[in-house]
Amino acid sequence: MTVDTFTPYNVKTIQKAPQWARIPEDLREATRVVSQVLPFRTNSYVLEELIDWNNIPDDPIFRLNFPHRTMLEENDYAAVRDAVADGDRTGTHLLVRKIRERMNPHPAGQQTHNVPEVDGAEVPGIQHKYTETVLFFPKQGQTCHAYCTFCFRWPQFVGDDELAFAAKDAEGLTSYLAQHTEVTDVLITGGDPMIMRTNTLARYIEPLLGPGFEHIRNIRIGTKSLAYWPQRFVTDRDADELLRLFDRVIAAGKHLAVMGHYNHPAEIRPEIAQTALKRILATGANVRMQSPVLRHINDDPAAWSELWTTGVRLGAIPYYMFVERDTGARHYFEIPLVRAYEIFRDAYRSVSGLARTVRGPSMSAHAGKVLIDGTPTINGEKVFALQFLQGRDDDWVRRPFYAAYDPTATWFDQLTPAFGEKKFFFADHLAIPQGAELPAVVS
Repeated sequence: MTVDTFTPYNVKTIQKAPQWARIPEDLREATRVVSQVLPFRTNSYVLEELIDWNNIPDDPIFRLNFPHRTMLEENDYAAVRDAVADGDRTGTHLLVRKIRERMNPHPAGQQTHNVPEVDGAEVPGIQHKYTETVLFFPKQGQTCHAYCTFCFRWPQFVGDDELAFAAKDAEGLTSYLAQHTEVTDVLITGGDPMIMRTNTLARYIEPLLGPGFEHIRNIRIGTKSLAYWPQRFVTDRDADELLRLFDRVIAAGKHLAVMGHYNHPAEIRPEIAQTALKRILATGANVRMQSPVLRHINDDPAAWSELWTTGVRLGAIPYYMFVERDTGARHYFEIPLVRAYEIFRDAYRSVSGLARTVRGPSMSAHAGKVLIDGTPTINGEKVFALQFLQGRDDDWVRRPFYAAYDPTATWFDQLTPAFGEKKFFFADHLAIPQGAELPAVVS
């Protein structure tokens, strides 16, 4: 019987959950220590329906939810553990803050290059990186039903206002969009907008359905709830009201895309998860599937093949395989780019053409979404073949370029141009040194 009552767990309350007794003491300590730095939250559905408790700590959903010791550098782990044991709250807070600053809390220029202005003032809770798409972060949606340990949005959840993006209302968004008719897509993100009640979500969406916003053609909602709490679309008290909101978006002539974050096929196997998908699709909305490729979680072509194949059978569209971003516990999850490409290629060639809508592996870097398109040998030199799927300059999109082959590289800033070139073609436009992203912390 599927869980119907949503029970959230944080680092304190998880110790009251019956599953806590099944976790070995070293893993319990890691949960208590690492969660001082990286946010921890899970729920009753994840614990009871998704985790295989006979396979911990190796179960992928367990690793996806519970902190592990090596998510911190050994010296940092020991320092936090000792500070907590000493009861030194001030020292722990200062130590944790320093560790977070080293974890690149806002990669790819999120705070320095993506925040737009209206009448000379920054608009809170909005990012505008690509011409046609605006990201919107409603304040009430800046948490999730459960947190993924790899999540690049982790700064939204740690209670530090300096690190978080959040908009209190829709006024800044509508004012900005009214002045920028080149924008066609609004992505409502977080956190997770589906943590909000339907009437709250409607206050952000419905203004975009009326006069003056005809240029807004597509509304996207980024969510993990399809995997972590599918009851949101099936049995929650306002689930039907939510689907009627989706109906209104479609009736207004907009395309509605629910961007489902599925990290492992275990998340789409339960009957209620499949029912949630079917109910969304019945409104005329689309569901698109995306995830990074992650060591310990889904670094296996068979997992991706099952996920994409199941999604297509149920009506969802495979959309993106990402490379794990250069933030948070990246050293725990990252894999070499060449391995990411091999996993993608092996999974891609094993599925029907209907599942080959997926793109990847893609790096959401400062310059744009960089696709790894192969590792050919050209004129005797082995290289990475790259191209932009999105770019800060639209002229860069789908323009091939090449990086020297590096079997150990895990992120774009570790790559150098191939064929003796001094810099990539877009480096001067960005005005940043070749081989370097923006500084990890901007004061």
